[in-house]
Amino acid sequence: MADTSARPDQGGLPDDRLRLIYTCCHPALPVEARVALTLRTVLGLTTGEIARAFLVAEPAMAQRLVRAKRKIRQAGVPYRVPPAHLLAERTASVLGVVYLLFNEGYAATEGSDPVRSGLCGEAIRLARLLHDLAPDDPEVTGLLALLLLQHSRHAARTDGAGDLVALEDQDRSRWDRAAIAEGAALVDEALRRGEPGPYQVQAAIAACHGTARTAGETDWPQIAALYGRLEAMSPGPVVRLNRAVAVAMADGALAGLALVDRVEGLEGYHLLHATRADLLRRLGRREEAAAAYREALALSRADADRRYLARRLGEVRRAADAVADDPQPAARREPIPGAVLHTDPDRPSYRLVFIPHR
Repeated sequence: MADTSARPDQGGLPDDRLRLIYTCCHPALPVEARVALTLRTVLGLTTGEIARAFLVAEPAMAQRLVRAKRKIRQAGVPYRVPPAHLLAERTASVLGVVYLLFNEGYAATEGSDPVRSGLCGEAIRLARLLHDLAPDDPEVTGLLALLLLQHSRHAARTDGAGDLVALEDQDRSRWDRAAIAEGAALVDEALRRGEPGPYQVQAAIAACHGTARTAGETDWPQIAALYGRLEAMSPGPVVRLNRAVAVAMADGALAGLALVDRVEGLEGYHLLHATRADLLRRLGRREEAAAAYREALALSRADADRRYLARRLGEVRRAADAVADDPQPAARREPIPGAVLHTDPDRPSYRLVFIPHR
């Protein structure tokens, strides 16, 4: 059981694991090394899992971990809990640790279990402790909100066979409405401070999903705009890929595909190829979609992901065969889903949160 009291030499941190995380996130190390080393030594993630979290090859991550440990030894970095007045300089790294721990639980990168609820639960527990320690930090609040909103869907994300269920097909009656309400309230609380950061923006995106009563009511234009803001704050290929998906839902698959095809640096990331495959499928370009699904399958390591991709590949192949036998194939093309901007006054809106108050 975690120690819930804190002596002065423990930096005011009331939890054993949280103390270890702060201890490992030493500012003498580069931020990425701090996070990776903590995930490995304190939280027990494998080198492969950490490598996939950072989108690098496993041998490269192994070398980074070795270099980080060597630097600690050579520099004589003290292995002790920082005093309370030095916690703030490590908090951003600690948030990164909790965020990536949750991600590995939410969408396991390998193995037979697509959702590792234990990791998700531990990440939420740590986020609550951080929020208790720093209730006025909007990014701490944003992270807790994000984790609650994402995890609220966990009961509907897999079916009875353990296979993944797409967001648009999930039974929303199984979503945790209490967690959604708490998360949405925390998003509002954080954004009212007028200091938006990446975790708050991601939480606002998750709130758009969580508060939509049906898949058709999802405010995709707003989500696309939020991803645009997130890309400005934290530019990177994964954010660009997610923005492309939102644009596809808001403006059509062709617009999204154009953005996907401009994403660089994710050639070994199976979700890039899976996203491209889905957009090609929606456009009726089935042969290209099948090739992209095969590429995604070759790169995926998680069993549930592989089953999902294999089902999609089979559907595309059968559709292509049907079209080949159809003298008027264009008439059978699937419609490309659009998005409707909903203005229900009872639903929260995050569209204008980034316009500064004058």
